[in-house]
Amino acid sequence: MDQLTKAWAVAALSDGRRVHLLGDWLTLVLLRNPGAAFSFATGQTWIFALIAIAVTVVVIRVSRRLGSMWWAVALGLVLGGAVGNLIDRLVRAPGVLRGHVVDFIDYGGWFVGNVADIAIVGAAVIIMVLSLRGRELDGSRAGAGRGRHAETDA
Repeated sequence: MDQLTKAWAVAALSDGRRVHLLGDWLTLVLLRNPGAAFSFATGQTWIFALIAIAVTVVVIRVSRRLGSMWWAVALGLVLGGAVGNLIDRLVRAPGVLRGHVVDFIDYGGWFVGNVADIAIVGAAVIIMVLSLRGRELDGSRAGAGRGRHAETDA
């Protein structure tokens, strides 16, 4: 989805046109981001590419232990978002590990992002809720079953 919407944005918005969806609150405008969120660390694109590669490897390894549908959804969103932006960093100008990420969804002038960013933020929300509810990757509750053997654990 991320790469398809980016291809559309490059084709439809390359002329500098801005499309207003909800007045000035939500618009579409094409930007190429050489850094991270909010164009942070614009000269360090290669670091974010390496981080995305590491996140991809970790998520794939952790996925073997998943027993929770919600953790699977959250980690799937993280994986999709990381890979979506990693593809840009690998194949877009100015070159491998330095490619600029295509951003096109402008949130009222606060920041401009893409579908990969939406996936990552959605994953962060799900992970926070799961963590607050004490849900483990395998679907169990954190600390479940400890009370019965507390005396032998000491």
